[in-house]
Amino acid sequence: MAPPTELLARPERGSAPGSRAMGRLVAVGLLGIALALLGERLLALRNRLKASREVESVDLPHCHLIKGIEAGSEDIDILPNGLAFFSVGLKFPGLHSFAPDKPGGILMMDLKEEKPRARELRISRGFDLASFNPHGISTFIDNDDTVYLFVVNHPEFKNTVEIFKFEEAENSLLHLKTVKHELLPSVNDITAVGPAHFYATNDHYFSDPFLKYLETYLNLHWANVVYYSPNEVKVVAEGFDSANGINISPDDKYIYVADILAHEIHVLEKHTNMNLTQLKVLELDTLVDNLSIDPSSGDIWVGCHPNGQKLFVYDPNNPPSSEVLRIQNILSEKPTVTTVYANNGSVLQGSSVASVYDGKLLIGTLYHRALYCEL
Repeated sequence: MAPPTELLARPERGSAPGSRAMGRLVAVGLLGIALALLGERLLALRNRLKASREVESVDLPHCHLIKGIEAGSEDIDILPNGLAFFSVGLKFPGLHSFAPDKPGGILMMDLKEEKPRARELRISRGFDLASFNPHGISTFIDNDDTVYLFVVNHPEFKNTVEIFKFEEAENSLLHLKTVKHELLPSVNDITAVGPAHFYATNDHYFSDPFLKYLETYLNLHWANVVYYSPNEVKVVAEGFDSANGINISPDDKYIYVADILAHEIHVLEKHTNMNLTQLKVLELDTLVDNLSIDPSSGDIWVGCHPNGQKLFVYDPNNPPSSEVLRIQNILSEKPTVTTVYANNGSVLQGSSVASVYDGKLLIGTLYHRALYCEL
C-alpha cells in the first residue's frame, strides 16, 4: 500500500497530459496565426511590387542608347542652358550591378550640341572617389548664377548628402560640404531650394538593412520627407510606404513626392516656414521612382518600374521592364496621365528617371543603360 502522500499526488500526475495537450494546442494556434499573418504580408508585398504585371511596348521613333553609360543612371537633372547631369553607378546590397567594382560618378551632357555625348566630370581633390556611390541629385542656381549640385551619396552604404559647386569652364565639380544627420538615415532623393538647403526623402525609417527589410515587409509606413538647412532640420511630411523621388513645381509653391510601393504621387503645399501640407494624392498603376519637372509647362515626367519583383530579383532571361509617364495638370481634378514610353527590358531595363529639354527626352535606369530620344 502506498503512503498517503503518494496517493494524494496521483491525481496531479494524471492531469499533466491534459495540461500539455492544451499547451500544444495554444502553440499550434499561435503558429497558425503567425503563418497566416506572414502569408498575408507576403501577398501584400507582391501586390505592392506589381509582381505579376507585364507591359505592352510603347516605342519612340528617334532613340538611341547613350554611349558610356553601362551600369545605371539612377537620376538626371537638366539646367536651363541644356546641361544635363547624370548620377551613375549606384550600388546597394542585394541590388544587381553590371559594374560591381567600379565607383560611381557624375556625367554631363550638353543637349544643345548637335550630337550630345556623355562626359564624366572631374571632382576636386580631397573627395573620396573610391567610395562614391551617388543616388538622387538636384541642382540649384543662386542669384549670382553659381550652380550647386546636390548628390545623395552612400559611401560604404551609409547616408550623406554632398554639395558641389559646378565649374563649367573646367567641366568639374568642387566639393563644398558633406551633410550627415540623424534625421537622414536612408536618403533616396533630394530637391535643392537654396545653396545649402534642401528637401530629402527617406525611403525607410531605419538604416540597418535587416530592419529596412522588416519595415518594408510589415508595410509600416514610416518613411518621411525632411527639410534641411544649416540652421534647422525637421521632418515635414511622414506616413509614406517608401518615399522616393521628390521635386518642386516651377513656381516653388508645391513639392511632389513619389511613394514607390504605394504607386502614388503626393502633392504638398510649401509654406514660408518650409513646412509641407498635403493637398492631394494621385494614384497610379506602377512603381513611381524619380520625378522631373518640365519648367515650361509644369508637367511631371516619371521614371517607373512596371514590375518591382523583376527589378529586385534580377533574371537576365526575364529582365525588368521600363515605363515613362507624363502627368499634365496634376493640380486639376482629373490630371492627364500618358504613357510616353514602355519597354519589356529588351532595350532598357529598370527605368528610374525621365527628363525633358527642348524636345529631347533622357531616360535613366537603376543599374542598366540610358536612352536619348528626340520627341
